Amino acid sequence: MEIIINIFSLVGSLALFLYGMKIMSEGLEKFAGEKLRAILGAMTKNRVMGVITGIGITALIQSSSATTVMVVSFVNAGLMTLRQSIGVIMGANIGTTVTAWIISAIGFKVNISAFAIPLLAVGLPMIFSGKSKRKSIGEFIFGFAFLFMGLTFLQNAATALNIGDMVAGMLAHISCDSFFTIVIFVIVGALVTMLVQASAATMAITLMLFGMNIPGFGFEQAAALAMGQNIGTTITAFIASFTANTQARRAAMAHMFFNVFGVVVVLLVFYPACDFISWLVTDVMGGDNNPLFKLSAFHTAFNIVNTLLLIGFVPQIEKFVCTLLPERNTDEPEKLQFITTGLLSTAELSLLQARKEIALFGERCLKSFNYVQSMHNIDKDEDFTKIYEKVEKYEKVADNMEYEIAHYLQQVSEGRLSDESKHQVSRMLREIDDLESIGDCCLGVARTLSRKRTNCKAHFTDTQLYSIKQMENLVSQSLKLMIETLNQPEGEGHDISMNYAVEKEINKLRNYLRTENIEKVSQGEYDYQLGAFYLDVINGLEKLADYVLNVVKSKARHTRI
Repeated sequence: MEIIINIFSLVGSLALFLYGMKIMSEGLEKFAGEKLRAILGAMTKNRVMGVITGIGITALIQSSSATTVMVVSFVNAGLMTLRQSIGVIMGANIGTTVTAWIISAIGFKVNISAFAIPLLAVGLPMIFSGKSKRKSIGEFIFGFAFLFMGLTFLQNAATALNIGDMVAGMLAHISCDSFFTIVIFVIVGALVTMLVQASAATMAITLMLFGMNIPGFGFEQAAALAMGQNIGTTITAFIASFTANTQARRAAMAHMFFNVFGVVVVLLVFYPACDFISWLVTDVMGGDNNPLFKLSAFHTAFNIVNTLLLIGFVPQIEKFVCTLLPERNTDEPEKLQFITTGLLSTAELSLLQARKEIALFGERCLKSFNYVQSMHNIDKDEDFTKIYEKVEKYEKVADNMEYEIAHYLQQVSEGRLSDESKHQVSRMLREIDDLESIGDCCLGVARTLSRKRTNCKAHFTDTQLYSIKQMENLVSQSLKLMIETLNQPEGEGHDISMNYAVEKEINKLRNYLRTENIEKVSQGEYDYQLGAFYLDVINGLEKLADYVLNVVKSKARHTRI
């Protein structure tokens, strides 16, 4: 019975460690909010700055998996290029080694849990604060406390279970000095990290085992486990990329290639590398009193050397993963492209993906309208029917996109949002409602043209077609201006005076054509039925333009007219 309790204590301690890391990471991301994306965007202009950015962010949030998943999501949302992401991922691998150094320095030497409880007392008032920033700091403090409490409990549970003797017993049956055994340890490290999905947790376990001085489990074996963790940690981002677009999957593939390449290279010089690190820590750094420093130094050196080897070949890595994963057919208007990976780790950052999806929604509305424009002067009924069916298809796409984006925004709203982000969600919901109405208007105009083709034998006159084309050109211009506005960054003032000017021209033309139509019907230039269909088309186009302006007004925070 005691053994079962100790096993559950071990698993529970690991769960507390992982949970602490999770909420500490999320607390920092929420505190940074949308600024985190701005930092990533500003500091990834070249590969060196990308590496530095990856190191800094991962050292802060203490999770390379969180950084790489975030990067994959940014690539998926079009907020970062594949080449930029490769540099950040390289830096993330170096930044995650900070955890090992912290654990080596204080994790097993000082009873962290002794002041972890007082830390919870400090963080508690912040957790219940009404201000989002304070709440985020409170979450970070709680996460930090839970992380090191879990670490202490993990060591106690391992001691109670005599993990050291168990591992020593298993190692007694294998030749620990053989290179084959080193490879086995690399594989074990990868598999365990894939299972736990947190290289920091696996590294903490490795440091704990190494500190127990288990016979047969020396520095080389621990180093091999650490190398395997670098492969295993790639699985998190790889899983996150399964439902993402091709560029995001390429970023995850680059991460996996980078780490596997590093392991293969170091295995070729494994024993000399271990001897060099031992000499560096013992004779140069004077770290005899803490053997855990050797393992942390190996972990850091592995990732630094790997980065130095490959940083000059980022374009080649990009080309390689592009060859492995060729672009899929993108002519699939039914599918969302940017929010298929689900929510990002913070609600604030998830809004960025929704914003890109809404811009895509606008582009699909323009495609639908382009089909409407091509429905004039078609001789064959089957050609007309094909175009009409495409407009119908895009109307269904608009309905589906409205539902899926609205559902996504509802999920985002369940997280903690700043006041500005709450307003942003409201604006987005209005935008997708109006964009769906644009799809309805496109189908409405197409139906008018279809009814006219069926019920009216007369063709539009050259003058009518010219006027319709004038109106369509203005509406097309309005749609293009809308897409430009939707693609502009959130939080900036948008000059929508051009949008208003085009809308004014559309209304003016509509009023003129109404009056002109009445006069020409009265003069007998064409019959009333043809005039009615003509006016329905003009009114449908003007109504569509009204919804376009509604979208623009919803997006614009500060309007200069």
